Amino acid sequence: MNHRVPSIDALRGLVMMIMALDHTREFFHAGAMSFSPEDLSKTTPELFFTRWITHFCAPVFVFTAGLGAWFWRREGRTTADHTRHLIGRGVWLMVAELTLFRFVAFFAAPGPVLLTVLWAIGLSMVVLAGLIHLPLRFMAGISVAAIALHNLADGVRLTGAWQMLHQLGVFQVAGLTVVSVYPLVPWFAVMAAGYCCGPAVHQRERMERWGWALTAGFVLLRFANVYGDPVPWDGSFLSFFRVTKYPPSLAFLLMTLGPALVVMSRLERVTLAAAHPLLIFGRTPLFYFFVHFFLLHLLTFPLGWLRYGKVDFLWAPAPSMGGQAAAYPSGYGYDLPVVYAIWAFIVIVMYPLCRWYANRKA
Repeated sequence: MNHRVPSIDALRGLVMMIMALDHTREFFHAGAMSFSPEDLSKTTPELFFTRWITHFCAPVFVFTAGLGAWFWRREGRTTADHTRHLIGRGVWLMVAELTLFRFVAFFAAPGPVLLTVLWAIGLSMVVLAGLIHLPLRFMAGISVAAIALHNLADGVRLTGAWQMLHQLGVFQVAGLTVVSVYPLVPWFAVMAAGYCCGPAVHQRERMERWGWALTAGFVLLRFANVYGDPVPWDGSFLSFFRVTKYPPSLAFLLMTLGPALVVMSRLERVTLAAAHPLLIFGRTPLFYFFVHFFLLHLLTFPLGWLRYGKVDFLWAPAPSMGGQAAAYPSGYGYDLPVVYAIWAFIVIVMYPLCRWYANRKA
């Protein structure tokens, strides 16, 4: 049996293409080196929504990882098989975060230890390995409760490695600076929710109703402006969509997972050719992730030479990646149209590479 589901692969492929835009912005956009695109005092609508659209990536990655775990289990594996698979896969992803991703992000330069989306997916898989022993309804209740109620703990400030549980934080381990970007809560619950939705994936109308309900919930929650995000809406248009990702607030998850479910239900209605870019990208997620990041980082060198006549500064981590702005030329970076052109180039280059890898993988 083949546990691949085209609508899930296509949705994942779509957000992977979008993900490349965010990473392109981090490596090449001039503004990324000095301010957040969600800083309403400095950003522009074009820059804000260039960042905003990429918010869909992490929730879809984590949610579809849960869906994938459900379909893997449906191929006749035992609970023990599934437990070992999830733990092994999760640990591998966490190790890859600390080794392979660290290399493609910094090359030989020293930099902080980033605990990002691969770490979150890996650790969530380890947690899911325990949750699958519970009845599905009980797991669904835990995941919904964690997603809906975790903002009640926003005022709790943790220290040291405990920050990995529920906050964006920086701490020291053995002399290394560790940046916890994707805390465990509520990401494990997003993955568990994906697992629980597995039985309903092919029920198109039901999934679409859930998607619209979550989207409506975001709108109502944001208008109420009482709960669901630590940063209140200030009444402006951009502020309405400026919700918190680290950790993902209830409003953030409703805003992203709602439309994602609608899109996935619509993709269930169409038939895509096996060589369609959405399917090719969606079936090679780790390969795409590491290779596109490596290519983006590598591309900074020829472009840096063309513009500045030197590349020595590029061995230091970019300011957008936690490096020191003083190590880079003043005003380093490019305008948004250049960023979009580089993004399109990277996506085009990645297609034949991912298609080759997909064939090898098959």
